[in-house]
Amino acid sequence: MALYLPPTIGAAELAEIMRKIRPADTDEAEKLRKIAGLLRRKPGIFTMLRATGGAVRHERAKDETDAAVVTRLASSFDAAAAISGAASVQLASLGDEERLSATTDEIVAWLEALEFTGSDRNILDIGCGIGRFERALSKSFGRMVGIDISSRMISIASQQCAELSNVELRQTSGLDLIEFGDASFDCVLAVDSFPYLVLAGMAERHFEEIARVLKRPGWLALLNYSYRGSLFLDRADIGRLAQAHRLRVLIDGEKPFRSWDGDAFLLAG
Repeated sequence: MALYLPPTIGAAELAEIMRKIRPADTDEAEKLRKIAGLLRRKPGIFTMLRATGGAVRHERAKDETDAAVVTRLASSFDAAAAISGAASVQLASLGDEERLSATTDEIVAWLEALEFTGSDRNILDIGCGIGRFERALSKSFGRMVGIDISSRMISIASQQCAELSNVELRQTSGLDLIEFGDASFDCVLAVDSFPYLVLAGMAERHFEEIARVLKRPGWLALLNYSYRGSLFLDRADIGRLAQAHRLRVLIDGEKPFRSWDGDAFLLAG
């Protein structure tokens, strides 16, 4: 919300606005209360959020090629991560490490409850960002390869995961998964990365590639497919792509998290 407010509004004023909002949902009311408190305690966070969010443009120019969008996004993520690692991977965290950890832990618990993880499993994390899932899941998999188009995010992730011998991090082109062999992963994780693949026109190519690198049986956990604001369209696209690549949709756009409003999809091969 902060990104769309008039530039003259300050953190204290925004905190007061949030304090006065009375949503019917008690969970939403609690979220707003916590955000208002954070803005009062750390007024500088508002300026940081504007800068971090403003670093990444979510619209596509008419003359941009798919590859040009990917290149632009890579530079944008570099810039966002330089401002705030936490906010760059999840703006809803407000750049607060505790808020980001709470959401990460919720997602990890969801994955583990679905038996997505396992000590013998190889996992590919598409759009690994600063390596938060590599760290949080490090004892729950055999090997995890995190890939990202942002060199700065990979650098941060490498520092964070330096002591994890079962984690490998790579900067990739964002165009495909050509560097990985057929049936090389038991599971693929994609948290908030597909919206950018959709923006760049790369979503269908990546579905094809995921189906190729997945073992059978294999699992794809996809959290947020797009930022179009239409769960109906997202479900339709995922259903069509799943059918085309012989994947089954087991969870179709649920909202299982309290701290984050991401749409969750689980597919099986």
